[in-house]
Amino acid sequence: MGFLLIWIIVFIASLSVLIKASDYFTDSAEKIGLYLNLPSFIVGVVIVAIGTSLPELVSSIFAVLKKSSEIVAGNVVGSNITNIFLVLGITAVISKKIKLDYELTGVDLPFLIGSAFLLAMTVYDGLFTLSEGFLCLGCVFIYLIYTMNVKKKENFEIKKLEWKTLIIFVISGFFIYLGAKYTIESVIKLSEILHIGKEIIAASAIALGTSLPELTVSISAARKGKPEIAVGNVLGSNIFNALAVMGIPRLLGILIIPKTILTFGLPVMLIATLLYFFMSQDKEITKWEGWLLIIFYIFFIGKLLNLF
Repeated sequence: MGFLLIWIIVFIASLSVLIKASDYFTDSAEKIGLYLNLPSFIVGVVIVAIGTSLPELVSSIFAVLKKSSEIVAGNVVGSNITNIFLVLGITAVISKKIKLDYELTGVDLPFLIGSAFLLAMTVYDGLFTLSEGFLCLGCVFIYLIYTMNVKKKENFEIKKLEWKTLIIFVISGFFIYLGAKYTIESVIKLSEILHIGKEIIAASAIALGTSLPELTVSISAARKGKPEIAVGNVLGSNIFNALAVMGIPRLLGILIIPKTILTFGLPVMLIATLLYFFMSQDKEITKWEGWLLIIFYIFFIGKLLNLF
């Protein structure tokens, strides 16, 4: 009982650090984006999304090194589902309506759909080869080149970038990683104490833990009246997860693709991605659509835990 209490305290403390660090991270990321004359959406895709995807990447690398590579696919698929259903859903509910000024249909949405289906096609046979890993990394490299060279459609005033902002950005990013790391470890320990299977942990608890940076950053952005950062955050994170978080760990070892992920996780991830695609066609996501996404997430978790 005492061991359980200790890990509950660790979970609460690490989660608190994660939330506070993400608040500073959002502010500094926005200032850097303004200095670089980037639209808020691009700030979300390039800076915030990749930064908040680091926990997925780091935890996946650790999983391969610890000979528990089945966690990687569960983490990626579960995180992408959580990002759309939970993160985007809660953000839409909090902000009541997310309006998108940035054009998604040209390249960003096709890349999102493409990354999801590429992941599904590469693992459908239960294997993820080294050449498939390099293919995924090549795709994410092309997307990053595109985002960094996209034409700027907004004219921001160029401001002086203070060293303090860069320092806060780096330190808060480190604490996001640190908070997420101990959040994940505490969730894993709590799950082990409660006798929950490893595959279920990967697709639910670990995925939720590694998605907490996306959730906290997106909620913070929504409260500050910048929900479009959350949309770019989710889109960029999902592309990065599907391509880089699968590709990089494959360079370090063989990835095991659990049957549960193939038969349930992947289909749900594709459904989530398609819902994102259709909801963003009119350049706005309402709070009612947000509630629908949350209901889908509840169903997903319920099915994993055999509650439905």
